[in-house]
Amino acid sequence: MAPQTTLADEALIAFDTLTGRLTGIVGTPSLRLGVTGLSRAGKTVFISALVHNLIHGGRLPLFDAQKSGRLSKAYLEHQPDDAVPRFQYEDHIAALVDDRIWPDSTRAISELRLTIEFESASGWSRMFSSGRLAIDIVDYPGEWLLDLPLLGKSYAEFSRDSFHLAELPVRQDLSEAWRAAAAGVDPLADADEMTARRLADSFTAYLRACKADSRALSTLPPGRFLMPGDMEGSPALTFAPLPGLDDKRAKPRSLHAMMERRYESYKTHLVKPFFREHITRLDRQIVLVDALQALNSGAAAIADLERALTEILACFRPGSTNLLTGLFARRIDRILIAATKADHLHHESHDRLQAIVRRLAERAVKRADLTGAKVDVLALAAVRATREGTVKQRGDVLPVIIGTPMQGETIGKELFDGESETAIFPGDLPARPEMAFKDGQAGPAIRFVRFRPPKLERNAEGITLSLPHIRLDRALQFLIGDHLA
Repeated sequence: MAPQTTLADEALIAFDTLTGRLTGIVGTPSLRLGVTGLSRAGKTVFISALVHNLIHGGRLPLFDAQKSGRLSKAYLEHQPDDAVPRFQYEDHIAALVDDRIWPDSTRAISELRLTIEFESASGWSRMFSSGRLAIDIVDYPGEWLLDLPLLGKSYAEFSRDSFHLAELPVRQDLSEAWRAAAAGVDPLADADEMTARRLADSFTAYLRACKADSRALSTLPPGRFLMPGDMEGSPALTFAPLPGLDDKRAKPRSLHAMMERRYESYKTHLVKPFFREHITRLDRQIVLVDALQALNSGAAAIADLERALTEILACFRPGSTNLLTGLFARRIDRILIAATKADHLHHESHDRLQAIVRRLAERAVKRADLTGAKVDVLALAAVRATREGTVKQRGDVLPVIIGTPMQGETIGKELFDGESETAIFPGDLPARPEMAFKDGQAGPAIRFVRFRPPKLERNAEGITLSLPHIRLDRALQFLIGDHLA
């Protein structure tokens, strides 16, 4: 369900768009690139690697502007939005390159401006183009995006949908304590703060259990319950669905009325500003998906990932604009759905991973109705933590990946110390993508081990090379290549 907006919201969106477009006319043209995904998908790593490779002249053979020598330089500038936290690129790169640890994951929205100087491929374009493009990279949690459908739902509808999800077989045991607590209260009883808190805590514990690696579920609104930030403990985050509600007006001063009021406050103060101030201002979007974790957990987790992806895609405003309408309205005209952590598989399985995610994405795109937007699917690793090799085992030659498992990782009885390299046969994905969606199918036998970031190579002059990757250049070409043509 797409987010609903008022005429006042649309007027503010149009004003913000016009202001930004006029700035681009007299200054450097800009492109707003949204980067999102659900937890563990690698948003922070993707942005860090993208910027690092562009600034340091990374190996990007399928990125046309770099391949043809038209990319002069790329550099960071001060971001235009002073009220939005800056994406701490330097800290993340230090973690990846110097400490060889993965940076902290996205907990809130942040932004970074990268300016690219280039030479257009055509003489005609060189006459009218400044040869500069500012890319405003907007990083935000996918969990927040899953809140946007709430704008079109009443509290009663939200409650019914929440209980429907909680009663699915894959969630029944996890939600049992919360459902029992909710069944023990009377929505018509007087509002009570401790009852509201107890239900909110139980509901949040259920959502956290769904998110854990053992289930790897993705559809978990309200997103701020898992990432509350400075709103933790506020009334706007102290509510929960109630059972057995109808669409009648809530009794004044009742528990039902309290929960409904707080739900509406959550939408008014958290969800709607996020949509109006950030999502409606995007030009391009990449959605990162940790499909391997879902595949490990089986068909139920894949189905839940598809449900989450459908709801995420339905929140965007797809389409194209002309010169006139583009002054007042932004539309997302390109969306890339990227399966991350391709370096955890041998390259022989990359096509299979991409086929599974393409199947998942095609169904989600159809349901979300992305008419007017160009959509592509890709398997990538923004930072490649492994290399490939082969080993002989009982006369067979097996393809393996080689890397340094993080300290504490285990395979069988072997415990890794974070320093020693090892070769791992990661397993095979199903050759037919539809097998991943079949009920009752166990997850494929993938040995999912977390590896440390790679130790970067140095050239003959002792200069550290850029971060290695898998298909980051293809992602760049799809997302921004046409603006550098």
